[in-house]
Amino acid sequence: MSASVLAILDFAASPEGPRTLGHRLADPDAPQLTVADLAATRGDGVFETISIGRGRLQALEPHLARFARSAAMLDLPAPDPGAWRDACTAIAARLAELPEAFVKIVLTRGIEGGDIPTGWALGQASPDFSAVHRDGLAVALLDRGLPHDVAATSPWLLAGAKTLSYAVNRAAVREAARRGADDALFVSTDGVLLEGPVSNLVIRRGRRLSTPRVDLGILAGTTQADIFRWAEREGYETEQAILRQADLAEADAAWLVSSVRHAAPLRAVDGAAIPVDAELTARINAALRARVD
Repeated sequence: MSASVLAILDFAASPEGPRTLGHRLADPDAPQLTVADLAATRGDGVFETISIGRGRLQALEPHLARFARSAAMLDLPAPDPGAWRDACTAIAARLAELPEAFVKIVLTRGIEGGDIPTGWALGQASPDFSAVHRDGLAVALLDRGLPHDVAATSPWLLAGAKTLSYAVNRAAVREAARRGADDALFVSTDGVLLEGPVSNLVIRRGRRLSTPRVDLGILAGTTQADIFRWAEREGYETEQAILRQADLAEADAAWLVSSVRHAAPLRAVDGAAIPVDAELTARINAALRARVD
C-alpha cells in the first residue's frame, strides 16, 4: 500500500461558473501543479484536513461545511460537497489498513487570469503523537499583533478563514522553538487568548471546559466541537468565553486540539508548569478516534 493517495478534482467551465466533474486518482509522486497556479504564487486558496481512523473519515461533514465557508470568504467557487465527499471516501478506503491517517483537501483560484479552479485531496499516514499525548507540550505565548475584535472591525483580513497563507503560522512555530517551546499560542494585543497556529485551545476548570469565542477571529474548531459534544454527554459544562493568560495559568488542565494531533495536553506556558490531566486526555483521544460521520 502506498504511503500517499492523491485524488485530483476535475472542473469544467459553464455559464453558471466552474462545474465539478468528479475526481480521478493520480500519482502523488508525479508533477501535478503548474507553477502559475495561484496556490503557489500567492497562497490564494483554502484547505481542510480530515482525520481517518482505519478507513473511517472523522467529522467529514463539519470539515466540508467549514471548507465552504472559507471558500465563500475568499470569493472562490462554492465547493461541490458531493464531489469532495467522494474523493475523501475513496482515499479513506485506500488507507483503511492504517490506524491513523488524514486527508488534506485543497481548493485554489487556479491559474492567474483563468476561470477554472484547482482542487485536490491528498491522503497520508499520520505521525505518531503518543509521546505528545503522554508528556504534553510546552507552549510560548505570542502576540498576534491584532486586537481581539479584528474579525468585526477588519473582515478583509479573513480572520477565521482556513487559507493556504500559512507563512505567519509557520513563523510562529519557529519562534516558539527559539524560545525552547514545542508550539505557540496566539494572544491578541489586548491580552485575550486566541488559538495555536494549527489548533484550538481548551482549558478545564473543575467540571467546566472552556474555549475562546469564535467571534474573536479564530478558526471554529471541528475537533474542539466534537470534544465539547462528548464532554457534555459525560456531564461536563462547556462554554465559549473570553479567556486571558490568568485563566490558563490557573487552569486544572489545558489542551491544544486539532484534527490530526487530536488533544495534546499542555505541560508548560512560557516556562511555567501547568497540570497535565493524563486520564482525561486519554479519554478525549479515545472518543475522537472512535468518531464516524
